[in-house]
Amino acid sequence: MYIVHIASECAPVIKAGGLGDVVYGLSRELEIRGHCVEIILPMYDCMRYDQIWGLHEAYRDLWVPWYGSTIHCTVFCGWVHGRLCFFIQPHSGDNFFNRGHYYGALDDHMRFAFFSKAALEFLLVSNKRPDIIHCHDWQTGLVPVMLFEIYKWHGMWNQRVCYTIHNFKHQGIAGVDVLWATGLNNEPYYFSYDRLRDNFNDTAINFMKGGIVYSNFVNTVSPHHAWEARYSEVGCGLGHTLEIHHHKFGGILNGIDYNIWNPELDNYIPYHYSVDNFEEKAKNKKALRERLLLRDADKPLVCYIGRLDDQKGVHLVHHSIYYSLNRGAQFVLLGSPTESAIGSWFWHEKCHLNDNPDCHLELGFNEELAHLIYAGADIIVVPSNYEPCGLTQMIGLKYGTIPIVRGVGGLLNTVFDYDYDELHLPEERNGYVFFQPDNHALESALGRALELWYTSPKEFRQLAMQGMAYDYSWNHPGEKYLGVYEHIRHK
Repeated sequence: MYIVHIASECAPVIKAGGLGDVVYGLSRELEIRGHCVEIILPMYDCMRYDQIWGLHEAYRDLWVPWYGSTIHCTVFCGWVHGRLCFFIQPHSGDNFFNRGHYYGALDDHMRFAFFSKAALEFLLVSNKRPDIIHCHDWQTGLVPVMLFEIYKWHGMWNQRVCYTIHNFKHQGIAGVDVLWATGLNNEPYYFSYDRLRDNFNDTAINFMKGGIVYSNFVNTVSPHHAWEARYSEVGCGLGHTLEIHHHKFGGILNGIDYNIWNPELDNYIPYHYSVDNFEEKAKNKKALRERLLLRDADKPLVCYIGRLDDQKGVHLVHHSIYYSLNRGAQFVLLGSPTESAIGSWFWHEKCHLNDNPDCHLELGFNEELAHLIYAGADIIVVPSNYEPCGLTQMIGLKYGTIPIVRGVGGLLNTVFDYDYDELHLPEERNGYVFFQPDNHALESALGRALELWYTSPKEFRQLAMQGMAYDYSWNHPGEKYLGVYEHIRHK
């Protein structure tokens, strides 16, 4: 099959979150399975040009229709760690992608509407006719709309669209100007409730809703999150639209790249280990303590790695620090605050705990340190308020670091409670789960994990090794996406 991803990110050249990892990881898996995969991206001024090999002009004069006129673009081509990527560079006073950042501009809706239009125009004029166009998140929600309403009449009638929603919180809400800019000029037609009109604002269009309505298949990034999106507030107002289109909606769990996240060959950790020589993990724990100036004592080490924001359950992250210390454990945090108030809160905690030999808070992100923490910690807490898929718990499992997760989204699809899970045999369980978003619920799960470490070290070690046995690589998701592609190709 010939597959083209149209996305706003692809790791490591453009990465603001998990979306970039998915676009890269899935593309790589599909290529391993023998399919032809290309990726179309915006050419941001601030992307990692050092991660592109052989960047060159691929299409010099791409004229993209825009507001009844055209905008001149150049399309560049290069390889990002083996993936063939096309980068669209507009030559326009709007400076769509020369902002010094990927997201956060007031005209983001116009920037990504233009990118979607330019990507389709590039496919049209370069005679690329993929079997599948795979779009991601609100930024490319208009791709299936314009494909069906405009481009199928110009020779692109046989392309099928898979649309993956990574986060329902950001949907791309815009006004009528987007319709006129992109050539979707018929206002009454597109403002109908069963097309693009936002479900709660009759003067706005919703990019993500358009993607759901017009694509051939829609998925989010775990089966449980797909259920949540239809039946709870997690769908952020799109539940009814998903219900209408439930026949083409599902959940496919993300994978992680075991070439990067693997204690058997990780270049960032001093001691490699696997289930067969699990005792080597303890040496990484000692190395982590030395690096962070923690005391070397017979104590469990709890960690948190990730953003510090409301989505990640920051109040429970905070509570887990003091609960762990009160239970005689050590705690290491590697987190990036996303708001100034949260940043100030955790800087205060960092100063308060600075001389504590059992605690280290690292505010920011450090790739090398993240690997060492995964390898050195005994337990990782993932207390998210909502979590479409979650990668930290899957990485933790691979490193034999037992996850404590809240039972939401993909966390519930990947972690199975040691004491209470009735769907898995005892030898298949791999962590601890709690459900309510409060301190008592967190303590119930984290407390059980710490108790097992103190009272039954052999059982704790066995549980950690059971987690390492799980395969959360891109192998299974790759197979499922190919099944979706085959299904919609023959509809």
